[in-house]
Amino acid sequence: MALGGMFRNAAAIYLHMVGSLQRKKAGASLTRCLHQTLIMSKQRQARRLDGIDKNLWVEFSKLTNENDLVNLGQGFPDFPPPDFAVEAFQHVVSGDFMLNQYTSAFGYPPLRKILASFFGKLLGQEIDPLKNVLVTVGAYGALFTAFQALVDEGDEVIIIEPFFDCYEPMTLMAGGRPVFVSLKQTPTQDGKLDSSSNWQLDPTELASKFTSRTKVLILNTPNNPLGKVFSKAELELVASLCQQHDVLCITDEVYQWLVYDGYQHISIASLPGMWERTLTIGSAGKTFSVTGWKVGWVLGPDSLMKHLRTVHQNCVFHCPTPNQAATAQSFQREQLHFGQPSSYFVQFPQAIQRKRDHMIRSLQSVGLKPVICQGSYFLITDISEFKNKMPDLPGAVDEPYDRRFIKWMIKNKGLVAIPVSAFYSQPHQKYFDHYIRFCFVKDESTFQAMDKKLQEWKDELGA
Repeated sequence: MALGGMFRNAAAIYLHMVGSLQRKKAGASLTRCLHQTLIMSKQRQARRLDGIDKNLWVEFSKLTNENDLVNLGQGFPDFPPPDFAVEAFQHVVSGDFMLNQYTSAFGYPPLRKILASFFGKLLGQEIDPLKNVLVTVGAYGALFTAFQALVDEGDEVIIIEPFFDCYEPMTLMAGGRPVFVSLKQTPTQDGKLDSSSNWQLDPTELASKFTSRTKVLILNTPNNPLGKVFSKAELELVASLCQQHDVLCITDEVYQWLVYDGYQHISIASLPGMWERTLTIGSAGKTFSVTGWKVGWVLGPDSLMKHLRTVHQNCVFHCPTPNQAATAQSFQREQLHFGQPSSYFVQFPQAIQRKRDHMIRSLQSVGLKPVICQGSYFLITDISEFKNKMPDLPGAVDEPYDRRFIKWMIKNKGLVAIPVSAFYSQPHQKYFDHYIRFCFVKDESTFQAMDKKLQEWKDELGA
């Protein structure tokens, strides 16, 4: 601020206080009042919070409090976890009382050991439980720790759109600059539903996003909200560019066990030359349907992990011991059955694929056009026809159409979804505001309630 402006502001405050003094009791201190006013004028929040105060989940959670709504928005199962996970937790909390106390700061040792053993085979690496594994407060905590550890002021972070909405604010809080690249749709044949496999990276555009300032690329496969499973060819393209430009990769793979229709999840860290520059993030919540346990992990080379440990020890320091112990026992059970018909990682995606197919059929009954997902908890649905028929739904002038549509759907149809525009950067939201996201990892009773709402909607359309 110019010097003259500072004097004018100070004079204005002084005159304001003098006027206030005339109305105060005799004996009030002008100096004290002026001092208090000047102190209160200071900005309270850190600049790194500017522009990231609004949160999609907080906003839409407030809209779902009514009892008669069917919540197909947020991504959590509303059915029990597998029996072996519940039994593991019960055993932990009723057994060794020392499991109620602190454990190792960087993870309960048996959990780090089983994660190293289990994922070492999948990634083709000898994983050291002490050097290559960090247990965090959910995958969200893993992401935050990674961004804080690796992204510096002015570093560029490549984010593939659509993206899980925390990637952008976490980049900004670390001082980085998000650089966005959108998946491109390839046309579908008339009459056929779109598929998430038709949304692909443009190799030329992706390559153009890498600069000398690029520090990190963040990958999410299977993708939230789209449900896309990146192919080996796409991962090889990303890997080649990361190696060519000496860029790190943070890969969010929380839905790796939820892949459908014969597609295969591939971890980019398993590709040649990528282990040493990749952090692989996972989640017990999504793995065993226990999102409230908030147990996540990061796997990676010690050259990167040592920086995450520094953030972790100066932040949360430690994660809840009982939840970690139950997760360890669940993985130990799964390791005995892995690859067999009795494996939870075989049975669960088969059951969830049936739920996905049910939802696709049901949504089509009212004119919604689902995009068939390859993986994850979610599918997105094209609402273009509704946008054409009802373009002027109530809402703020600059509010994306999908947000207005969902608020209309909540009020009039009793169904909750999430706007897909929220998973895009601000300049690109207007191009994708004709999609909404549904979660199909729900109980049979929720599906029955959904079908009832959709049948009422269908009857109204036919009236």
